[in-house]
Amino acid sequence: MFVIVGWLICIACVFGVFIIHGGNISVVLKALPFELITIGGATVGAFVANNQMKVIKATLRGLGSCFKGSKYTKDRYMELMALLFDLLQKARKEGLMAIEKDVEEPEQSEIFKKHPNVGSDHHVVEFVTDYLRMMVSGNLNAHEIENIMDGAIEAHHVEAHAAVAAIQRIAGGLPAFGIVAAVLGVVNTMGSVGQPPAVLGGMIGSALVGTFLGILLAYAFAEPLAGLLEQKVEEGGKELQCIKTILLASMQGYNPSTAVEFGRQILFSTERPTFSELEAHVKKK
Repeated sequence: MFVIVGWLICIACVFGVFIIHGGNISVVLKALPFELITIGGATVGAFVANNQMKVIKATLRGLGSCFKGSKYTKDRYMELMALLFDLLQKARKEGLMAIEKDVEEPEQSEIFKKHPNVGSDHHVVEFVTDYLRMMVSGNLNAHEIENIMDGAIEAHHVEAHAAVAAIQRIAGGLPAFGIVAAVLGVVNTMGSVGQPPAVLGGMIGSALVGTFLGILLAYAFAEPLAGLLEQKVEEGGKELQCIKTILLASMQGYNPSTAVEFGRQILFSTERPTFSELEAHVKKK
């Protein structure tokens, strides 16, 4: 929603001031479709040529998420920590082997069902169960599991940032494609040097629309999307960091309440629940 609002403000200010200062908007509108096709077509072609299919798909998914609100809310984090608390509490009371079935068949686990928002998230469930399985096996110590977790989080970070980098490259190329469109317009104008000055002026003005459009699309549309998607990627990484912190604290001997508190402390302040809020939520669950 805010993305569209931002775009509307940008368009209104840019074109509104142009019209107020006496600019001939008809020249821009007449050239706009042709310049958009030239710049947009070149951008799409370069994007396809520059990226693997998995990156193209990830970029399209990422662009879709930019128009949705963030799923990483305080309620989601409280549910995540309540899920981990329940698993660790069961393991502490009944032994690690007691959660083996929950880990191996999370879709059948009553604990995961009790927390549907995070319990149905494939990435969260996979991350939690993978490392709980290692804890149950008892073959690795906390330091070794931490190294493996760090590698998995880094891989997630690199993979998620591929879409961000792809959009940033688009933003970097748009001004250049705008210049290409403008040069083609100038070439077309030079082929009509016999026309009256008024006609040539209009043709030159239409050609310059390409440069203007390339810069506008780069810094008002593409670059903000890349920045917003990067923020969403960082939020996803923070959730994995929270899980990692809680599980490692449990492996180091801390009780479930203390381990969950460690995880709460590393969350961003805007989504971090207070100690009392989290305690009340866990008890209610």
